[in-house]
Amino acid sequence: MRNSILLILSGIILLVSFQTCKKKSPAKNFNDTRNSGEALFFADESFAPILDQELYVFKNDNPNTKPEMVYKSENDAVRVLLNDSSRFGFLSRNLNADELNKLKVRNLPTVVKKFAVDAIAIIVNGASADTATSVDEIKKMLKGQAKTNRSIVFDNPNSSLVRYLKDFTGERDFKQKNIYALKSNKEVIDYVSKHSEAIGITGFSWINDPDPDYADAAKKVKILAVKDEGSKTAPTQYFRPSQTTLYLKQYPLLRYLYIVNCTGRSGLGSGFEHFIESDKGQRIILRSGLLPIAIPERNIIIHSNKL
Repeated sequence: MRNSILLILSGIILLVSFQTCKKKSPAKNFNDTRNSGEALFFADESFAPILDQELYVFKNDNPNTKPEMVYKSENDAVRVLLNDSSRFGFLSRNLNADELNKLKVRNLPTVVKKFAVDAIAIIVNGASADTATSVDEIKKMLKGQAKTNRSIVFDNPNSSLVRYLKDFTGERDFKQKNIYALKSNKEVIDYVSKHSEAIGITGFSWINDPDPDYADAAKKVKILAVKDEGSKTAPTQYFRPSQTTLYLKQYPLLRYLYIVNCTGRSGLGSGFEHFIESDKGQRIILRSGLLPIAIPERNIIIHSNKL
């Protein structure tokens, strides 16, 4: 009798363990290829201007594809990846050792690649007399060490931009009364366009290539030139963000954009990744004003005959 009870208990334990393992590693049925089918992608919401363009052209070139792009804050985007809600996305930073280890434990091969260089733009109202600032001045303002009551605004508290600014200043939080987190880059641009003393911090692509719904607000702000006193090559020069200053690393507030592919297979994610890395995909980045990782070649044909 006792042996029978032990056998039954052992069987229950094995069954529970089996079900738990199944929950940890759910089976996935894939019906997508590099140029057909459906797939869910996630992205840091600050990349929306450039990724919307990439996705539009990709879908036109591949009419049998139905990729769905979901934009989230950086913290939420990483959480989606680690929870296996999606295995393909875009971030403004590489994954750290702890995040990579969590994916490794789940046997998810992870490939992270740079695909563009973005700039953090410092903007003011078009009526402002300001034309330039410096790295030291920006740090002092964010740390509350500058003698100013000017409002400083940026997008939501969980964004990649806020994480960048915390790394940039070494601060864990921005608790000063004149520093505000809004909800989006569009709100930052709109706020600065209506407040003459405000300073906004936003992604360069949102200013350089605005959508029609906030283009009027973007016309009413201007980007400040920035000097990096710690630069070894140009400590006294001011630079505005541009493809040239990003390529030469003269503009100090730059960041890389990354593709994160955990699919481990040749599916729609890999197809979109290949498209972004292709000449056409990199040209879209070039036209947007950001700096592509692989600068497309420009072929010039010279005719010897007079036209």
